[in-house]
Amino acid sequence: MTTFVLVHGAFHGGWCWREVAASLRGRGHQVFTPTLTGLGERAHLATPEVDLDSHIEDIVNVLVWEDLEGAVLVGHSYGGLVVGGVADRLPERLAGLIYLDAIVPEDGRSALDFQVPERRQAMKQAAADHNGWQLPPVPAEFYGVTDPAQAAWVNGHCTPQPFATFQQASKLTGAGEGVPCKAYIRCTQTPLGYMQQFVERAERAPDWQLLYIDTGHDCMV
Repeated sequence: MTTFVLVHGAFHGGWCWREVAASLRGRGHQVFTPTLTGLGERAHLATPEVDLDSHIEDIVNVLVWEDLEGAVLVGHSYGGLVVGGVADRLPERLAGLIYLDAIVPEDGRSALDFQVPERRQAMKQAAADHNGWQLPPVPAEFYGVTDPAQAAWVNGHCTPQPFATFQQASKLTGAGEGVPCKAYIRCTQTPLGYMQQFVERAERAPDWQLLYIDTGHDCMV
């Protein structure tokens, strides 16, 4: 039996793991699907001050308050920055670290820093046009959710993302490299071409596994 902590990406919440969590639990695993501050059912907690550190603290607290040891931490998309930050702080509590079509953090770089200039500017403009401190969600169809009912479900649940979470740079010591099992899973039908840089990093790392899923970016749906 494995303990999984599944961390969602931008705009989403713990709700997006519903089917995956049910499948894992049906196989006897323990599964946690926390929602990050300011999103999902915690959208009422959104403020301009919610940043990447806030979300890292969310997951650190799950590990600490649930007394988890030997957990496998999974981060999807933006959630890669979160799980990487958690692994840097509590590597001794983790048995595995999985980046699911996710950003692999680097010390001193923010989510915006990994974008091409045109997309970075478009994201900044979208936040400015919305309310100045939140980025409105991207349609599920963009992320490869092709079933109309599923796309409606995703679009009805996604919420704006506090923009400071994309602006704040990761602060890493390198301690997360001590997590014994590390993997990158690439979704092959995604429009997010910048994820390829993380695939190449995983290819070069002798202690990483690299896997592929033939699906869109929102593969958990």
